[in-house]
Amino acid sequence: MPIIDAPNKLPSVDRLLNDPETAPLIHDHGAPLVTRCARNVLAAAREQVLAGKSFESRDLVVNLREEVTRALRPSLRRVINLTGTVLHTNLGRAALPDSAIEAMAEIARGASNLEFDLGAGKRGDRHQHAAALLRELTGAESALVVNNNAAAVLLTLNSLALRKEVPVSRGELIEIGGAFRMPDIMARAGCKLVEVGTTNRTHGKDFEAAISPKTALLMKVHTSNYEIQGFTRQVTEAELAGIAHAQDLPLVTDLGSGSLIDLEAHGLPHEPTVREMLDAGADLVTFSGDKILGGPQAGIIAGRRDLIEKLKRNPMARALRPDKLTLAALESVLRLYTDPARLADTLPTLRWLTRDATEIEQLATRLAPIVQRHCERFEVSVERTRAQVGSGALPIDSLDSAALKLTRPEVRRPGKALQELARTFRQLPIPVIGRVADDALWFDLRCLEDEAEFIDNLRGLAST
Repeated sequence: MPIIDAPNKLPSVDRLLNDPETAPLIHDHGAPLVTRCARNVLAAAREQVLAGKSFESRDLVVNLREEVTRALRPSLRRVINLTGTVLHTNLGRAALPDSAIEAMAEIARGASNLEFDLGAGKRGDRHQHAAALLRELTGAESALVVNNNAAAVLLTLNSLALRKEVPVSRGELIEIGGAFRMPDIMARAGCKLVEVGTTNRTHGKDFEAAISPKTALLMKVHTSNYEIQGFTRQVTEAELAGIAHAQDLPLVTDLGSGSLIDLEAHGLPHEPTVREMLDAGADLVTFSGDKILGGPQAGIIAGRRDLIEKLKRNPMARALRPDKLTLAALESVLRLYTDPARLADTLPTLRWLTRDATEIEQLATRLAPIVQRHCERFEVSVERTRAQVGSGALPIDSLDSAALKLTRPEVRRPGKALQELARTFRQLPIPVIGRVADDALWFDLRCLEDEAEFIDNLRGLAST
């Protein structure tokens, strides 16, 4: 087999494309794609020989196959989340139940009644598809779905408080992931933030003093990704609702996480529910569909019918509306909530949050020797850990869990080796995402259910 050790020994693009072993690639994927990949392969080969490396000519075809595979690989891929954060924003937050995936597939296959009234035979309203279930589950008069909770807050403020003032406690001026800040979204919504109280203590009298003829509404923002402890005081929904309603103003609550059930019934810490906020007097509650609710990315606004109708009339509502797949998935997930006795089995988010730590540790014990065989230079052990909910929900609470801990105890500074090992796991057919901390690579197994798939996936692991 000819050895290529100089640029002039490299074949031309046409010659590589006309190689008999290249023909199946062109047949399966088309000449334009394979040609582009051939140019990339030859450019990389030129750099290699100029750097003093040599290789056999047949390696070019092998490299071309790999380049075509990489080119066809989707950018958005499924990964295995072993970070110890159940609702990991960077990893797509909530995993959808099978019923929601099937509902999306059914609607995606063809036409649907997205905005068509089957009874009247004329144009309908897409917002009606999930509204009935949301009313039933929250006790709200009406509900509106948009594409995320930031959009829900933006639309609410722009519709109800444009060019007016909105008092908010200084202790609730949150910043969440991606440098998203409540003061910034309020400015973009066209309203003026009025800060009241102090960082750690805000009283009802602070809101009362801030109300003026320019006040449009009062707002309470749940600090979902942190908690201020110690010498603190915040105005409750009920107290704030009384202040707002005495001045004929609406109260808007940004709940964020979007719990529809009492989590304490499942052995988890209490998280305020949408119904609790409405019962306390909130006129509108905004929350996410893909956090504790366990559905697709969506922002939901529930509350008074007259206010919801005003939001719908805002031209911005069209720009922020959800698509048919989101609505199909959301409606399917909401339907699971009508059978709360089975929810911990049917909803992946709740199932993972309530998973027994002993079961997770037993899984880790079974997997440890298997992972050890693939990672001979590392020491694999089973360790008890603390997992977190993620996405700002229950920020100071954690869950008993278990993890595989991969270390290099004989190496004084193992950071580089651990980062390389983490990168190797991310290059598996189904990338495995863990976390490097405390001189170890940790794989928390709380979210791992398909044990067989994980083991089979390890076959793609290079010797480490």
